[in-house]
Amino acid sequence: MPLPVSTWVEVDLDRFHANLQAVRALIGADREILLVAKADAYGHGAREMAAAAEAVGVTRLGVATLHEGVQLRLAGCRLPIVALSPMLSAEIEDAVASGIDPTVCDDAFAEELSRAAVRAGRPVRFHVEVDTGMGRAGVREEQVEDFIARASALPGLRLASLYTHFPDADASDLSCSRDQVRRFGALLERLERRGLRPPRAHAANSAGTVNLPEAYFDWVRVGLLAYGVHPPHDVAQPPVRPVMSLRSRLVQVRDLPAGATVSYGRTFTTTRPTRIGVVPVGYGHGYSWLLSNRGRMLLKGVRVPIVGRVTMDLTMVDVTDVAAAVGDEVVLFGEQEGASIPVEEFAAWSETLAYEVMCTLGKRVPRLYRQGGRAVRMTTLVGERPEWTAAADDYLRRRELQAAVGVKG
Repeated sequence: MPLPVSTWVEVDLDRFHANLQAVRALIGADREILLVAKADAYGHGAREMAAAAEAVGVTRLGVATLHEGVQLRLAGCRLPIVALSPMLSAEIEDAVASGIDPTVCDDAFAEELSRAAVRAGRPVRFHVEVDTGMGRAGVREEQVEDFIARASALPGLRLASLYTHFPDADASDLSCSRDQVRRFGALLERLERRGLRPPRAHAANSAGTVNLPEAYFDWVRVGLLAYGVHPPHDVAQPPVRPVMSLRSRLVQVRDLPAGATVSYGRTFTTTRPTRIGVVPVGYGHGYSWLLSNRGRMLLKGVRVPIVGRVTMDLTMVDVTDVAAAVGDEVVLFGEQEGASIPVEEFAAWSETLAYEVMCTLGKRVPRLYRQGGRAVRMTTLVGERPEWTAAADDYLRRRELQAAVGVKG
């Protein structure tokens, strides 16, 4: 059976495992990794990445929303899950029932959470974010000591951690982040003297993990780094590699004469007889409209330019100088035949961040998970079928064989 999809995200679980081991080697054995699995694990698939992380010893997960945590519970995940964004009181019952640890930022929420814990008849873990400079959510630094005292005294509540977040740990000037670390450490000392120090403290996101070893504390919260993307100004340079690539195949190859226009708005006009490859991906998949007339794709290891506007479902590339046929694989970001388009470069063409590129690839795009050179799972909008995974496995084997013997096309 041929590969039953034309566009897909490919997720390399071997690289993911290696990235986590690289982070572990960087932070040392005395600290733990909190894998950030929010936004569907940055588009990689939260259920699959949580299971893969647990298999190599990750001990806890971070999400942004209640339903992200519930999704993981329904998939069988039993690791502690921390909701890193504030919840509404209407979400408390489901959070308690599902064992999702909330971040608590105000007294009213803490009191409602306490009542829910008492009703449940068991203690509920909670976390507190202290705002040391992010200016987003959390409790102000000068208020957090008394807040923790009040919340910790409520029946049924168990303080699990105190954390803070950096707004610019990926900057060339780390003086503000270092000041945050200093003040966070001083706060922990004051809490210690009052008998209120939480059992765990954490501050380092991916950028903090590579740039601020003094910010490791008990846990590091890694997302981008675990998925193989280096934050800017990466001082430590751990050997992580991208886990995700975005791939498609030509669904039509057609010849246009000089003077023909391509796509909506007629923003591109051929200046020579031109062979156009039609790629079944567009902004409906999460492929940015801003790539119109400026992005590139890889075809047989050669960068070919996007011509005309990206449409909802289709994008056109100029394949005049490359032998091309229907069914040929194109790489939108990732690697092919010794060439690559890094997701960071792809993001720059789109005038955005690598985070947004990965997170906005919708469920319209199937996910193909590979491990040990084999396809182990393919998820699609319409579910999964063993024969689809088998077809994907055969496709990967043929692709790897072609690469090994240097066959083009």
